[in-house]
Amino acid sequence: MQPNSEQCVENPLIWPLLTLLRDAQQSSKVHHLASQLQQDGLLPDLDDDTNKALFKRNFLLMNALYQLQDILLPEQWLQVQAMDIQIFPKLPTDLPLVLEQEAALRCYYLDWAHFETSADSIEVLFTQFWNRFDKHIGKTDQLIDQQQALQIFELDDSASKQDIRRQWRKLALKWHPDRPSGHADKFRQVCEAWQTLRASSLA
Repeated sequence: MQPNSEQCVENPLIWPLLTLLRDAQQSSKVHHLASQLQQDGLLPDLDDDTNKALFKRNFLLMNALYQLQDILLPEQWLQVQAMDIQIFPKLPTDLPLVLEQEAALRCYYLDWAHFETSADSIEVLFTQFWNRFDKHIGKTDQLIDQQQALQIFELDDSASKQDIRRQWRKLALKWHPDRPSGHADKFRQVCEAWQTLRASSLA
């Protein structure tokens, strides 16, 4: 199935979820992850209707988990089951079959049309995430420009949006502080470059 164009929207919950899953001593559950993100101020209610708010919260979590699953492949496997979510160092031996069985659910949650909310609501999540991120990692006084951002991504002016997104995920995953190769300062630098490129509509 061809992914919906809205699937390319980067879910701001991806990286906080990676941290939670890395820190977990056992498999996690969707509602436990939701509670932790809410406590950190990263998952607000996006609808006045209680049922709609619950649905949207679940959608955001599942969307982020499936995006993270794609990011971790082929090095690791993120099992996405509502009551059993965990990262495995090895891929399932029957990976093609597993992906085929989950295809319908993956396609549903990766299609932002099913979320039925405004761009402003999604931007709220981005803002909250980056504000929280700044408190933990730190923020430079001066934002970098487009050319500096592209240099950090090891790309030039000819880079496409797809190239930039691919490199963002690669570098963010490489330098994420919770990975063995992680480096907080380099992760912050990559995140700032991503923010600059997003703001300039290059990504």
